[in-house]
Amino acid sequence: MVRRPAARPVRGGERLEVRKTYKLYVGGAFPRSESGRSYEVLDGRGRLLANAARASRKDARDAVVAARKAGPAWSGATAYNRGQVLYRVAEVLEGRADQFAAEVATAEGLTAARARRAVEATVDRWVWYAGWADKFAQVGGSANPVAGPYFNFSVPEPTGVVAVLAPQGSSLLGLCSVLAPVMVGGNSCVVVASEARPLPAVTLAEVLATSDVPGGTVNVLTGRTAELAPVLADHLDVNGLDLTGVAGDAALAADLEARAAENTKRLHRAPGAEPDWTAAPDGPHRILTWCETKTVWHPVGT
Repeated sequence: MVRRPAARPVRGGERLEVRKTYKLYVGGAFPRSESGRSYEVLDGRGRLLANAARASRKDARDAVVAARKAGPAWSGATAYNRGQVLYRVAEVLEGRADQFAAEVATAEGLTAARARRAVEATVDRWVWYAGWADKFAQVGGSANPVAGPYFNFSVPEPTGVVAVLAPQGSSLLGLCSVLAPVMVGGNSCVVVASEARPLPAVTLAEVLATSDVPGGTVNVLTGRTAELAPVLADHLDVNGLDLTGVAGDAALAADLEARAAENTKRLHRAPGAEPDWTAAPDGPHRILTWCETKTVWHPVGT
């Protein structure tokens, strides 16, 4: 029996495009929001690009649970292995550079050449942070002089679950510039993508899902920053909060700082304006922001 090929959907004799469905990324899977909500994402000219999932408060709590569950495996990996994984992210992103350049150009209203440079800088940023994976502990740690027959060492360790409010303007380069240092230190995280420009973040989640990053290590939410950020600031199982994504909104930043102070989170304060993400990172500063210092005493000769 000869099987006939399946007929392709056509309209006016032409094949219909398969449109992409943009979902959340939680626990290594791509669910829709539990609320069933979505919101319109527009390009720089106000034209509809897609409907993105609008995450709810429950989605945020589910993402924290997934991040906490994934934490031990990621923090327990060797520094060398974490560096390999981050380098793998750069490899996969490089292979999809054309797709990312097109999405960034549309999302941010850039020319094709500028969007391509932004993607190249993003790949380089992942490689740069991958190189720090087995080095930042030497910079952030020390062997301390003590009075007595003891060795005394201070070493940086991951703080735990970090909530990251991604930059609003730079949908890919800025996002990766705040995400990579959280991961390098061994933390798991919940990312709230740029509200107006979330689509490159969802595509980045696809890269993370195929780059040996354990499911749940990174969770990506799209939706309203003002709705999701207070939930994460209040959440007792979130250990750190990056306020970069509320740069320029002093009232919201102050409210989130006050909420975070109620449960003693590590905090990266919101800058007055969004940084120039094309500038070189300031060493391992962002990595060490999300680390705790553990001091160990050990008897000499034992």
